[in-house]
This record gives sequence, C-alpha cells and structure tokens, in this order.
Amino acid sequence: MARHSTGRRPDCENRVPKRSHPVSQSLQSARRSGALGESYLKVRNETLALARGLSDADATVQSMEDASPAKWHLAHTTWFFETFLLETQLAGYQSFDPSFCYLFNSYYEQVGARHPRPRRGMLTRPSLEEVWTYREHVDGAMLRLLETEPAEDILNLVELGLNHEQQHQELLLTDILHLFAQNPLRPAFHSPEPLAVDEEGPAALSWKSFDAAMAEIGHEGEGFAFDCEGPRHDAIIRPFKLASRPVLNCEWLEFMADGGYRTPTLWLSDGWAIANERGWNAPFYWEDRAGEWQVMTLRGMQPVDPAAPVCHVSYFEADAFARWTDRRLPTEVEWEHAASLHKLQGNFADSGRLRPKPPVAGQGDDELLSLFGDVWEWTQSPYTAYPRFKASAGAVGEYNGKFMNGQYVLRGGSCVTPGGHVRATYRNFFQPDKRWQFSGLRLADDL
Repeated sequence: MARHSTGRRPDCENRVPKRSHPVSQSLQSARRSGALGESYLKVRNETLALARGLSDADATVQSMEDASPAKWHLAHTTWFFETFLLETQLAGYQSFDPSFCYLFNSYYEQVGARHPRPRRGMLTRPSLEEVWTYREHVDGAMLRLLETEPAEDILNLVELGLNHEQQHQELLLTDILHLFAQNPLRPAFHSPEPLAVDEEGPAALSWKSFDAAMAEIGHEGEGFAFDCEGPRHDAIIRPFKLASRPVLNCEWLEFMADGGYRTPTLWLSDGWAIANERGWNAPFYWEDRAGEWQVMTLRGMQPVDPAAPVCHVSYFEADAFARWTDRRLPTEVEWEHAASLHKLQGNFADSGRLRPKPPVAGQGDDELLSLFGDVWEWTQSPYTAYPRFKASAGAVGEYNGKFMNGQYVLRGGSCVTPGGHVRATYRNFFQPDKRWQFSGLRLADDL
C-alpha cells in the first residue's frame, strides 16, 4: 500500500533522459514475446536473493563513506525506476513516499536535494521491511507500465535501470564484505565452508604477443552499453605482450617478502604517502594469524589461496608490483584489443563461489586465462572521455560523464559481478587508493 508523506515534496523535476543507442536485441525479443516483465523481475529478484538473509541491522549500518548500506542499495535501485519511469510515464501513478526522493537519490543534481552520502547509515527508518514493501509497490507499477507496450526510448530507460541495478548487486556484495570485516566475529555472508585448493599448484605464466595495429575501441551497434563505452573510435596500438593470467597470491607474497611495501622507489609519490599513512603491508582483508596469512571473504575468514588471483589491491599497489617485476600495467586500449578476441566467460557471481578462482591452463600456450570474472584488472589508463563523447541530456547524463577525473579504469568484471553484465568494452573506474572492490591486476610489457 502506498504511503503518503505530509512533508514538502523535494524538487524531483527535470528527469527527461533519453538514450541515443539502440535497444538491445534481448529487450527487443522480450518485447515481441511479451516477456519483458519477466526480464525485469528476473533482475529484481536476483537483488532480493542477495539480501534476503540480512537482518535489519546488517542492512542499515554504513561501514565507511565509500560504502552504502544494503537497505540503501535496495531502495536506491527502486527509486531509479520510480523517478525516471513511473512518475513520468505511468498515468495515475502515486509515489510510495515522496520523502524517498530525498533519501535515496545518489548524485543526480538535476533531480534535487539528497541525503548526504556519508550519513546513509543514519537512516534507521525506513525499516528494511518497509523497503521491501517499497520495492513491491514499484515492481507492480513497473509491470503495469510494461504491459502498455512502451516506446523504444522507454525500453532503453528500462534497460539502463536493470543494468544500473546489476551494478548495485555487485556493490551490495562488496559493501557487505567490508561491513562484516569490521565485525570482530568475522561473520560469513555465504556458507563458511572452505573452498577446495587446487593441488596442482599455480598456473604457469606465459605471454601473448600483439602486433602494432590501428584498433577499433569502444561500443557500437546492437546491445546495451553505458554511454562512457563509446563512441567507437580508432586507437593506435604499439607492439605489446600481455600476461596469460592475472597476478597470483603466491607472487604477491614474494613481493611482500622482498620488501615491496617498504621500498619507496617502487611507488608513485601519492601511493607511498597513503600506504605509509594507512599502514599497508598486505592486500586489504589479509590478516597474519600465527604466521599464516588468512583473508576475510564473503565466506568468512579463509586461508589465502596461493594459486588464486590476488584481490583487493589498489591501483597504487598494482603499479608498484608491476614496477617491481620490471613490467607495467596494460592500457585499457591494449586490454580491450586483447579481450575482443576472447570468449566472454569466467567466474562471476552466478557461480556462487564469490571468491577468485585459480586460473586453469587451457589448450594453447598463449591463451589468456581469467580475462573475465574473478578480479577487476587495473589498467594504467585514467578514466577520461573517448573522442566525440557527449553526455546525454537530462539527469541521466550525470550517470558517468561527470566522474571523468582522478580515477583509473578497471576491466573484465569480478567474482561478484552478475553474469552477463560485462563485455569487452565495459569500463569500471575508481580512485587509485580504493581497495574494497574485488580488484587485481594483469601485467603487460612492450615488445
């Protein structure tokens, strides 16, 4: 049942976003078959499945300013559909609670004022149960909207909203891990049963070489992509080689043993200052317990698996490691050029593992292993606009473009990325000191 606030409604106007790229084949097919509502509910129910085991306290606490409470993720993704679709497209729609526009707006200046991000954990009300009801209210209205055979620009917004929700599915998991890691009980989000360790040992490292080329980079044509993935453009590639797999925990242990965290010449100046200020001496979530390295995971505390990709390292750490090996990080152009030649498969969230998996050698010596899934891979490329990029008009134009400064690009997805969400052109981005994401690295070198 809808709730009606007696307070003043925040300014929530100017929400007229349109997408310039064509609707994806999957949504076109769903519209023709009458199954668009099923596609919508599938993504929404996947979010519910992730959060169903959380208590109201689990879902309310904010463990740091970079993280958001699970309850906020659940409500914000719902606010997106209510704000950008229902209130403008569904005749007679009544908002669940007008105050939610203020509480659950993230960063859309054109939509109106919003609750400060660092204080999202102070929202003890609404309760988690009320947020569930909010989601049900909006889902029912969205299904009614989808039954009206909406125009293509509306379908594009629905698709953007679903991909936005998948991003928050991943953020919900990363933020819950950070929250549980602050608890001295080290609770497990998933079954605490230890994962098997591959007795064959780490996959051997080899290199795949790439010739100089004028490569086409970025998204174009059918299928969904965020605006920052385009326009497609030509990029010059010099001869380079890419490591056959990500850097592994066993290799990171060697870096640590060789004084990697104590050698200033390996580090960028800002990275060295931050590493010392924050006392970095190992990847995030690692703990030395009686001489054995363990790591906090979504399955609770687990032994560090030597054969698995290193995870939860910042750009500064990744860059220092690459310098220690006398290699470098790939550019995002090099990464995408290599990834465009490989099948999009890997260890994603739908595997249920929720932890990086040791790479398994394939048939070819130059095969690139674990290119997708397991860990986001830092590149040396700053997150900036592609040639001819122009943000969309309206509030949705604030989605990616205004963050194009002070951040670095990561590629490939991780073990908590929803399956089917990433592609070779997908650009993730974070500030270089961030470690709570499932981020790792793959080495590159010049030829």
